[in-house]
Amino acid sequence: MKYAFVGLGHRAQMYVDALLGEWRDAGTIVALCDTNRTRMDYYAERIGAQVPRFSPAEFGKVLELADAVIVTTVDAAHARYVCAALDAGKDVVVEKPLTVDAEGCAAIAASAERSSGKLIVTFNYRYSPRNSAVRRILVDGAIGEVTSVHFEWTLDTIHGADYFRRWHRDRDSSGGLLVHKSTHHFDLVNWWLAAAPELVFAQTDLRFYGAENARKRGLDPRPERGQGAPGLGSDPFILDISADPRLKRLYLDAEHEDGYVRDQDVFGEGVTIDDNMSVLVRYTNRAIMTYSLHAHAPWEGYRVAFNGTEGRLELDVVEREWTPPHAAIDPSAASKEHASGAWERLTLRRHWSRPEEVPIESGAGGHGGGHGGGDRLLLDDVFRGPGGDPLARQAGYRDGIRSVLTGVAATMSARTGAPVVLEDDGTRVR
Repeated sequence: MKYAFVGLGHRAQMYVDALLGEWRDAGTIVALCDTNRTRMDYYAERIGAQVPRFSPAEFGKVLELADAVIVTTVDAAHARYVCAALDAGKDVVVEKPLTVDAEGCAAIAASAERSSGKLIVTFNYRYSPRNSAVRRILVDGAIGEVTSVHFEWTLDTIHGADYFRRWHRDRDSSGGLLVHKSTHHFDLVNWWLAAAPELVFAQTDLRFYGAENARKRGLDPRPERGQGAPGLGSDPFILDISADPRLKRLYLDAEHEDGYVRDQDVFGEGVTIDDNMSVLVRYTNRAIMTYSLHAHAPWEGYRVAFNGTEGRLELDVVEREWTPPHAAIDPSAASKEHASGAWERLTLRRHWSRPEEVPIESGAGGHGGGHGGGDRLLLDDVFRGPGGDPLARQAGYRDGIRSVLTGVAATMSARTGAPVVLEDDGTRVR
């Protein structure tokens, strides 16, 4: 296969390195496309070959060279490139979220249905061994019919804060955390339950980050960005991108081309997304979910509990148990993989029986490899095919649409104060 990349920020590296390493037999990288030449040059050096580089206006030339396109752009641009590639008959691998709004979902669905190409949405949390174990237990009927789910996800002040200094802080670019981040979680529940969302109600607010909250807590004046700020090295919310060679090359050294500032102050002006979100969802199998996402916690991880007609299943995951005050140099999820104090526990509680702790096998991907061991297993599916996966972990465009529209509907509900109905098996907002 001949692969092209569009969007050459941090997230592209996982796929580039895969094709240069363990999955090099799966294909070659034949083209790069980005708004920024400096970022493309960084990856071209990493690839070590004279890979053609194109601007977004030249995406047609990219499609002439490639069999498949890997889309890792800003979320709001996904639909443009996904649709163009599918309409050209190319296979597409796209980072979650599939897109950011209902219009983008409809456009992608139309292109996917008429295309000879295949679309994969990379939901790597499906592949995490602990989440796969949950799926197996539920499919086996160990707790009977699932009646309700409680799902709490906490982002700490390393990882969570980073969404508020990047382009993600702009709702038009990311769809907000209920789309950009919660897409992972909504997809997990859809997959775990083998059901689709049909009714969504939500409440959200911005209570910690942003300029107004900083003023209320007496934190102003604040620097506009981290580079050159007086508090650099002592303020845990100020990111020093010059101290990380990769971030420096991808962003600080690339600013002169497009003006994108990677280290904006999390308490600055221009934050249009929320940091506290609560969602209620009803599914087509009559199960209901209460969900919360909190982006300024002192620890990172999640808890999910399933209540069923024959018992209860509980998954507790601590990915990072506390946030060192000077850890902002590596705000990515990757820094959690070997965090001190990280642990996970899966507990099955059947009616009238003692609790059983269920062993979580590391699987082929181990517990390294990113996202709880899921990234390596995902890459195997992407580049070599899923084979006969009994858990059906590879996600297509309808899975992507269901997860996005849950977040879109939640955002609509929070704005209007009214519940939002999803139709056509969770793929269309009424």
